[in-house]
Amino acid sequence: MTTRHTVPPDGGRPAGPAAQGAGARPHAPASGGAEAGPHAPVPHPLAGIGDEAAPSLDGQLAAVRALGWHAVELRSLDGVALADVPAADIRRAARRLAGAGIRVVALASRIGNWSRPVTGDLALDLDELRVLEAYAALLDCPRVRVMSYPNDGLPQDEWGSRVIERLGLLTGRAEAAGLTLLHENCSGWAGSDAGRALRLLTEVNSPALRVLFDTGNGVPHGYRAADLLGPLLPYVAHVHVKDAVRGPDGTTAYVLPGDGEAEVEHCLRTLLAAGYTGPLSLEPHLALRPHEGLLRPGEDAADLFVRAGRRLEELLAGLTAGTGPGGLLEHAASRPGRTP
Repeated sequence: MTTRHTVPPDGGRPAGPAAQGAGARPHAPASGGAEAGPHAPVPHPLAGIGDEAAPSLDGQLAAVRALGWHAVELRSLDGVALADVPAADIRRAARRLAGAGIRVVALASRIGNWSRPVTGDLALDLDELRVLEAYAALLDCPRVRVMSYPNDGLPQDEWGSRVIERLGLLTGRAEAAGLTLLHENCSGWAGSDAGRALRLLTEVNSPALRVLFDTGNGVPHGYRAADLLGPLLPYVAHVHVKDAVRGPDGTTAYVLPGDGEAEVEHCLRTLLAAGYTGPLSLEPHLALRPHEGLLRPGEDAADLFVRAGRRLEELLAGLTAGTGPGGLLEHAASRPGRTP
């Protein structure tokens, strides 16, 4: 699938009506501390997948700190997938993160992703999980992003059965290690269908398997993300924020949050109304996507990352600031166990 990256030169946002709200459902995500930066006084840790801003850890931290944020999601360092980074380098990264006052909210793995079909060698994923178990301890982050395996010519029923079997085994090992697997609505059997995702969660039946909801993945994959979010709200423990538009020729262009067709504001409103307080992790796809080998020469990835982060803050401020009695922020804070 061809992708493009479209950002107004000044980061401006087209005029238009705000997305309409959605009803709340009972929800129990993993809680997150109120560590948003000074530009976004909301009860969520604002974070970003750092390698979308820069390959090096220093560059990733610089982009996060430019936003005044205190959290990052790690996927690769210096172009190397996290599980392939030597342990000594992870230990150095952990010290660097601690010294910078930046915490890690998730480890983005390749388990079950677009490069690993359901007929592939499961040992690759078991080995990656074993490595990330050790790295999770070093980085003080027990959350690992996974997907649910693209098909490789199997009948639909067999595909689903194999996915559930694999993720059941991986989840069991994760639970024993004190980790939580976060299944993303991306590539794989349960990536774009709420019914399949609910079946996966129900049959695996473990608190160590939860949902990572990505606001923008519905655009390239051909579904409305907001429709997927509703049934999965009780299981959402992590959120990726991106936006995109689909061209008539099937190409996808990634844009600043709120400028595209992903209904980012609608999804954020739904999450807040449901009392979600977990991480909001920026994955803008605007210039640098190392997990797909995409680097746009001449583009300032860090600048685009920061502009996308500012836009996310603006969207959240519009949803939470000045709401008054009964508003979204107060409504979320009033729920048992919620910390504004």
